[in-house]
Amino acid sequence: MAGRDEPAREAEADFYARLPVFSRFSQLTDPGLYAPLPEDWVLGLSDIVRSTSAIEAGRYKEVNTAAASVIAAIANTLGTSDFPFVFGGDGASFALPASQADLAREALAAVAAWVRDAFGFELRIALVPVAQIRAHGYDVRIARFAASPDVAYAMFSGGGLAYAERQMKAGAFTLQPAPPGTLPDLTGLSCRFDEITPQRGVILSLIVLPDPETSAESFNALVGRVLALAEGPEAGRPLPEGGPALASPFKGFGIEAKTLKRDRGGLTALARLAGNRLAAFLIFRLGRPIGSFDPGKYRHQLVENTDFRKFDDGLRMTLDCTPALAGRLEALLSDAEKTGVARFGLHRQEAALMTCFVPSPTRSDHIHFVDGAMGGYAMAARSLKPVV
Repeated sequence: MAGRDEPAREAEADFYARLPVFSRFSQLTDPGLYAPLPEDWVLGLSDIVRSTSAIEAGRYKEVNTAAASVIAAIANTLGTSDFPFVFGGDGASFALPASQADLAREALAAVAAWVRDAFGFELRIALVPVAQIRAHGYDVRIARFAASPDVAYAMFSGGGLAYAERQMKAGAFTLQPAPPGTLPDLTGLSCRFDEITPQRGVILSLIVLPDPETSAESFNALVGRVLALAEGPEAGRPLPEGGPALASPFKGFGIEAKTLKRDRGGLTALARLAGNRLAAFLIFRLGRPIGSFDPGKYRHQLVENTDFRKFDDGLRMTLDCTPALAGRLEALLSDAEKTGVARFGLHRQEAALMTCFVPSPTRSDHIHFVDGAMGGYAMAARSLKPVV
């Protein structure tokens, strides 16, 4: 921005890196952990139009891949995944300083074109200035939650992200996709693991949003009660301790192949991918370190790094829980909805699905997004009571 000095621009760019990190998820309701985004930052948003129709047609893996591709493309454009983002199952959102808005705009347009060309989905995309969000009475505040010693995820509060999503869906701030054939850089985006069956009985996708008329204190108290149940012995992260089972080498090959930048004939890139997938399958099957890669260590990091719970102006979780606990959560949230504290959506399913972003398998900061395998967050959102 014209007139701004270099120290100010550096401070803007370092805003997220300088935020303190909290490690107990139950702390997410502490307002002191959140800091307001700088005034000249922007929010990037995306959403697959008619995603529930695609999910009902059995295309939930493609929906998840399309949503995660937004985060992968931005991370590859920036050369780092250390920026605020949130995965929503059928969309994704992020925040960046104004100095990176043009990069974000180009990456979003490329992803929307790729999603259209590869899957036939319409990906709605938008960039919304934080200043305009605040001008309408909302805020965007960010905190950093350490899922593990190696990965931290952003938490969003203040109502501004939800407001921006409503504006995007109403047609404001939207961007156009790039021309057909445009390919974003999706290096590292994959899903090579099998669907994950629950150990406790059910995979539960859960969304809890504050009622517009409720107080922050009432909603935070409800979130505390939900987390007390979710962190008890009847629920846990939707991955076994040793990580999920690896799929056969060519299961999901077609989806990952769509992420490749092809050579003229296209066969070299496909052959290289096939070889990489077969080698990875054998390495994990043998379980022995190869060079600097230790499959056992990677599996442990995968479990710890998984993004299965988040807060983005509302609580979202994918849990492996008992049917009885799912019933108690539903009863608690039904009462909260009747008393005007919250709106909620639940979706029970028989498996979870993981989508991975692994810039380098030898680094420890690989990212893994979890959603329900039969609709997940998108189907839970469909059962949300409309705002009157």
